[in-house]
Amino acid sequence: MDQTGSNPQHVNRRRVFYIPGYDPIHPRRYRELYRKEGAAQAEVSGYSLALSPKQTKGPYGWHAAAEMDGQRSEADIEVLVWSDIVRGSMEATIPGTYWQLVRTAWIYISTGALRRLMRLRKGPVIAALYPVGMLLLQALLALLLAWGVAHAFGIPAGLLNHGGLPATLMGWALGLGAGYALLRWFKKRDGKFFAYYLMHDYAHAAATRGAIAPEMEARMDQFRALIAEALQDQSVDEVLVVGHSSGAHLGVSVLADLIRDGLPLARPALGFLTLGQVVPMVSFLPRARRLRGDLQYLCQRGELTWVDVTAPGDGCAFALCDPVSVSGVAPEGKRWPLVFSAAFTQTLSPERWQQLRWRFFRLHFQYLCAFDRPGDYDYFRITAGPLTLAERYRDRKPSKSRIDVPVSKFTSVAAE
Repeated sequence: MDQTGSNPQHVNRRRVFYIPGYDPIHPRRYRELYRKEGAAQAEVSGYSLALSPKQTKGPYGWHAAAEMDGQRSEADIEVLVWSDIVRGSMEATIPGTYWQLVRTAWIYISTGALRRLMRLRKGPVIAALYPVGMLLLQALLALLLAWGVAHAFGIPAGLLNHGGLPATLMGWALGLGAGYALLRWFKKRDGKFFAYYLMHDYAHAAATRGAIAPEMEARMDQFRALIAEALQDQSVDEVLVVGHSSGAHLGVSVLADLIRDGLPLARPALGFLTLGQVVPMVSFLPRARRLRGDLQYLCQRGELTWVDVTAPGDGCAFALCDPVSVSGVAPEGKRWPLVFSAAFTQTLSPERWQQLRWRFFRLHFQYLCAFDRPGDYDYFRITAGPLTLAERYRDRKPSKSRIDVPVSKFTSVAAE
């Protein structure tokens, strides 16, 4: 895992840049999650981890001070925010959301992407089909309610008054109003159903058929500038970029551009940790040439260490699917990512696993949480501990059950 530039094995100070997935929530959520789960992991693993206000300028974040294995280290953790873009993409009306459903389904089916995604993992494909099924079910219930109200109020009134048409129209007006009210009720309680949220998520990825939207490109330029500035800081031993869920493929493009622009010779070690990635949902689309090119470029570079962690227990991620290889762009000299499993069924006790196994959305965030039977993956050791990502996983072998065969129909890449 040699890297050009300085590559310290021990970390006194680290800068961490966390790229969230498709999440409209304020980044303080991630601070509170880190505080709560970090304390739980510290108690289980026997180390100390304390949080305080961050000591750097820039995005929202926090400072972590740790003592692990007799060594002290500290980290400034910052959230690279794009939640405002997410919220903007979620402003569709109810009819607009159903139009998104039709358009998104058509894109994935007509391009053959859905069929090929199913050859990887069924879990994330089922997760992608869930909002389609749930929204159609809600529409069916609304139509049944509309018909029931129209039948109850309109048709009997029409027979009694012998007027027929006006009363029937009034009944259907009441029925359609009731049906639409039911749809509004479902949308208002989407925090329990996640149908609208997931539909907006998949529609956002598919809207450009895999191309990166201009507003997202502009935001990624800002992310790149912040990371580039941190790499100039001689007091830092490691700069670690963490991409979770959709944030993983954003991180790929940000770091690919950063390395293309050139890194300083004397610099901190550069690590890239992808968690619960859903890269194929985008890279399998026809216009994802930019992302496929960035995957192909980044997987060959010696300037960074790239570790990809997923788990088959996470039904929302493409578990153990090498994002470069399955996208069909793995070159001869491929060296990244190192793909291995967080192995939820082993790193969580049977009692804890039973509590979480059907909470799919919560399991998708387990990578950022405590394990009561931790293995060699510990989010808090990685982000706040005394070893660089390269040193921590220097001798780690990839999971034997990983999927590393080309599956995508579309393999063209953007010219650099």
